[in-house]
Amino acid sequence: MDEQTRFIGEPIQVEFDQPPLFSKTPPCPDRFVWQEEAYVIVVVLQEWRDYSRRGRMSMNMRPANLEKAAKRGSWGVGRFYFRAQVADGRVFDIYYDRAPKGQQQKEGSWHLYREVLG
Repeated sequence: MDEQTRFIGEPIQVEFDQPPLFSKTPPCPDRFVWQEEAYVIVVVLQEWRDYSRRGRMSMNMRPANLEKAAKRGSWGVGRFYFRAQVADGRVFDIYYDRAPKGQQQKEGSWHLYREVLG
């Protein structure tokens, strides 16, 4: 059965009741803000990690090291995905992108990937 989704692909702000112990490996947040509206996460339905290197980053390692990095990750590479149900019953996939965005933002960023419709 194929699930129906609606792609969103926009940055979000997240909030934690307790800050993550390690900023590069955060758990699912407790809340997020998208387009000035707050969403409270009531249950995490699924989580997964993707340590794939994209673009030029995929060409800068020897094949053996690339295989290890795809399993364990390396600094600034990878995404942590969470499928979460919010208080109004909607289900969203959000992710934390570990890649720094320059000197001003070394921590990575959060994104609303898509809404799961059914």
